[in-house]
Amino acid sequence: MTTDRTGGPSRAGSLPLVASELAFDFTNTTSDRGGPNQLEHLREGRDVVIWARHAKVISDSDRDAALAALAGDEALAARLLAEALDLRDTIYRIGAALSRRQPPAEEDRTRLASVHAHCLSCAKLSPYGDGFVWRWDSKQNLSEAIRGPIALSALTVLTQQNLARIKQCEGDHCGWLFFDTTKNRLRRWCEMSVCGNRAKVRAFRQRHFEAKTVG
Repeated sequence: MTTDRTGGPSRAGSLPLVASELAFDFTNTTSDRGGPNQLEHLREGRDVVIWARHAKVISDSDRDAALAALAGDEALAARLLAEALDLRDTIYRIGAALSRRQPPAEEDRTRLASVHAHCLSCAKLSPYGDGFVWRWDSKQNLSEAIRGPIALSALTVLTQQNLARIKQCEGDHCGWLFFDTTKNRLRRWCEMSVCGNRAKVRAFRQRHFEAKTVG
């Protein structure tokens, strides 16, 4: 089976952020995993930085400094991409398992906890409003500054949220994860205007075909 790893220009800076959780938005930087229509939007280190700014993980100035650093350091860019994809795929496997009401693999849980611990070791607990937040210096620890908030988001979902609300889009060639915040917990699609409407069109065509066949 041929997998399309490109599908045109990367949309890392414009992908819809519809998962209701940062960690799942990060997993949604690719779709139709392993399928014939897989679209990959994190293809190089700069794509990771661009997405991180798009998702408000880093600031404009951090993005600009990071892109400049990556342009002059191929090893840094390669490491950033590899570490980002490793975390993304770990969170995806955990989320996909939970969406099927199955326990995530211990290896993945351990890996997520390990990344989280490492990133926190590079962070500072800083005042913010009436409380405190974790802050990273992206100029010193770029990979950790991006992965840290994402890993924290994933662990917050796992430890503080209703896991029954973790779902996977039912759309063809999609597979995006999302956290269902609707009151009735009946959300089925990443975006009703995209995958939901496509499903409605397919269902309509199928009914029309069946009616003609019977007639």
